[in-house]
Formats: sequence, C-alpha cells, structure tokens
Amino acid sequence: MKEKSQLSDASDVIHTEPNDRELVKRCLQGSEKAFETLVDRYQKVVFNVAYRMLDDYDAAEDITQSVFIKGFEKMRSFNPKYRFFSWLYRIAVNETLNYINQRKRLEELGPNIVSTAKSPEREYREAELSRKVEGALMELDPKYRIVLVLKHFRECSYKEMSVALEIPEKKVKSRLFTARELLRLVLVERGIVGNEA
Repeated sequence: MKEKSQLSDASDVIHTEPNDRELVKRCLQGSEKAFETLVDRYQKVVFNVAYRMLDDYDAAEDITQSVFIKGFEKMRSFNPKYRFFSWLYRIAVNETLNYINQRKRLEELGPNIVSTAKSPEREYREAELSRKVEGALMELDPKYRIVLVLKHFRECSYKEMSVALEIPEKKVKSRLFTARELLRLVLVERGIVGNEA
C-alpha cells in the first residue's frame, strides 16, 4: 500500500465515473470490484487526513485500512443524499481522533521528527519552515488541528467539514477561526512569524 499512499490532492478523485452512489449500491449488492474502486479512489485522501493529523506514516496507513474496513461494515448506514466523500471523511476523522486519544493514554506527544535529508540552502530553509509549522500544528488540540487540516490541506468546503465533523457549519467557522489564532500564537511564541502576522 505504501506506493499508493503518497500525499496528493483530492481533486483527481471527485469527478470520476461511475459515481460514488452507484458504486455504493453495487457494494451493497455484493460487488467486491465496486468496493475496490472506492478504495482506489479515496485511499490517498484518507491517508492524507490521518498523516497530516499524526505525522506518522505507519499509523496513517493502519488508520487508512481501518477506515475502509469500517466503511465496508457500515455501508448500509450511508445516506445517499450526502456525498460518499464526506461520509468517509467522518469515519477517517473519528478513527484518527480515536487513535490520538488512545496514544495520549499511553504516552505524551513527542517532538516532531526532523528530516535528515540534505538539500540546497533554500530548500533547507523552506523545509525547515514547513517542519516548524507542522510541529506547531501538532501542538494544537486535535479538534482544532483537524479543521485546519481539512480546510487548508484537503481544501474541504464548510459544508463538507460540517458533515465530516458532525457539527453545524457555524461551529466549523468558529472553530476554524480559533484554530488559526491558536496556530498563529504558537508560531509567534516560537519566533517563526512576527507578532503582527
């Protein structure tokens, strides 16, 4: 699965044929091929959500597999008036938050792993800034971290976020505002950005 689990945008999976509702219908009729198509279509997206939340490749792969197992088991609960994409996201978010809560009970969150890859000076500076921002993101409470991931890394709409997180759109906007401010404060505290940012 590692070859298929590379970070990528979701834009290449949303407008494809056959549509998701048809594939779900075929799954419920016992088609393994239809389920495989859904997995191929969304595994990179699900992996990305978990990876951005955890910064742990192996854990993100495990969660991705768990999400599709649960998705298959709960397929009959899918409401076709919503997008399958949003329904699956909700499962991915829940699985990731469950993993974080379980890990917190076992150990404290460790520092972000620093990449040891060598690169030219400019690339190094950019990679260092990216690492610092991701490290700051990891300091946020998961409920704030997930809204930043869904909005800025997955480019979800407020409606999609509302469905995925099972909270009203108004609450999504409020939580996203708070999350951005909390992230800004961490970045200022670490000297990554100026206080005027």
